[in-house]
Amino acid sequence: MEIASGRKLLIPAGIQPLLRDVIHERTGIYFDESRFDVLIEKIEPLATARECYSLLDYYYLLKYEENGVEDWAQVMDALSVQETYFWREMGQVRLLVDVLVPEWFKKTSMPLQIWSAACASGEEAYSILIALLEAGWEGYPIEIRGSDASPAALEKCKAATYREKAFRCFPPALKSKYFTPAGNEWKLKPEIARRVSFQRANLLATDEISSLARAQVIFCRNVFIYFSPHAIRQTVAAFASRMPSHGHLFVGASESLLRLTADFELKEMGDAFVYVRI
Repeated sequence: MEIASGRKLLIPAGIQPLLRDVIHERTGIYFDESRFDVLIEKIEPLATARECYSLLDYYYLLKYEENGVEDWAQVMDALSVQETYFWREMGQVRLLVDVLVPEWFKKTSMPLQIWSAACASGEEAYSILIALLEAGWEGYPIEIRGSDASPAALEKCKAATYREKAFRCFPPALKSKYFTPAGNEWKLKPEIARRVSFQRANLLATDEISSLARAQVIFCRNVFIYFSPHAIRQTVAAFASRMPSHGHLFVGASESLLRLTADFELKEMGDAFVYVRI
């Protein structure tokens, strides 16, 4: 690839593990050697845009944060996986709606806090909201917050406008009820969208997730498949140190915390699995 002056961006030998490690340290995302080509493909345009002579120069920019907030925001945009859809892995959402929410309001009138961590473009958080509304929980003090480390992802969350493929598992009747056509896309009705708040948060930055992780229910699904075991332990420990006792943590169907934490107990409830804070 060529930079603005026409000079080719240099890719020095050994730069891949350096970039991998600095990104892993900051974000938890881990690229093993078999995926170094993917890492370079995602990072190369960022270095070119910064008019770096080589990827080593860009590594130093990230390592020493000469333009820290902006550069790292662009890295998170580049690495963010924003392919998701409505009504994904709904067994866990049904467990929340049909069991956990009723149990909560049987014992207290305090607000129930739900956090959709690393929420990508927002489909998970909005699915939770719509499922709650459909089950008759409108009017109850339920607070839903979503977070992501990617500014671009958060803009999509707030726009709440989605292409047809995001609805591939979503009941058509609910799409017509909660969304309005917007050209070739569908926009969530504003009075519905405003019930979910979104904010930027890097899961490895404890100061950024401190208040979010106090939620009684955390959805952090299909995130840890991109993390190293060390980053998973670090993140789950941060959750555990803030979650209330008997709080519930949902992870993706292909993810397991069994050998990574002693702070949560895995329970099967109905047709779904959930980790319960001990």
